[in-house]
Formats: sequence, structure tokens, C-alpha cells
Amino acid sequence: MKYYAVIDTNVIVSALLKWNSVPGVVLQAVFNGFVVPVYNDEILIEYRNVLNRPKFGFSSELISETISQIESLGVMENALETVAEAMPDPKDIVFYSIALSHGKTAETHLVTGNIKHFPANPIVVTPRQMLDILCMY
Repeated sequence: MKYYAVIDTNVIVSALLKWNSVPGVVLQAVFNGFVVPVYNDEILIEYRNVLNRPKFGFSSELISETISQIESLGVMENALETVAEAMPDPKDIVFYSIALSHGKTAETHLVTGNIKHFPANPIVVTPRQMLDILCMY
């Protein structure tokens, strides 16, 4: 069974800061082919912008390799689903929209460490919940 997920930037940041963490295991599941990442150009730009912030201290090689892996292992979703719900951070809308859009053809989750920033919807899960989903099958 394929598991599709839009991975919020905060999960990637947490994973790269601490590889042996729940977000780290989620990113390892992506890199090992257990989870297929779903993204669009706007999401990739957000990844790049955030990962390049000096406060994280990530090397350009690590950033490039991480994003390249996501692109090569993932699925580009260009269709955007309209999001009617209000969201605290406008930059989060694209993540939710892509998850909704891709979810029309295959079950797709949005994995985030900021679950309260998104509408209450079963597709929006924490990294821990995503691991639980992976272990259920």
C-alpha cells in the first residue's frame, strides 16, 4: 500500500535538527519509500526558504539533498483545492490545499507539528499519528 503525505516544513526542520526523533522517522520513511511526498513548486520554495534560515545552520548540501530526495521520490500536484476555512498562517494554505487536491485520487495526509494551525480534518495528522498509520498496515 502506498502512503501519500504532504510534509509540512516544520516536520522537515525538526527531522533535520534531530534525526532520531518522531519527525526524523517520518522523513526516513519518505527517504526509504514508505511514504510518497506530495508537493508543488510553492511548497518546494517554502522548504528552501525556511531551511536556509541561518538560525538552523543547515549546510547547503543537506538542504539540496533533502529537497532533491523529496522531488525524486514524490509526486508533483499542480491542482489546488479551494480552502474555505480561515487559517492563522497564509503560508499553510498551500499545504492543506495540495493534500485536499491529491486526496481526491489517493488517500493523502498532511503531516504537521502545528496541527492547531489547520482545520479539524482527519487528513491532518501529527508526525506521531503518521507513524501510527504506517504501523497499522
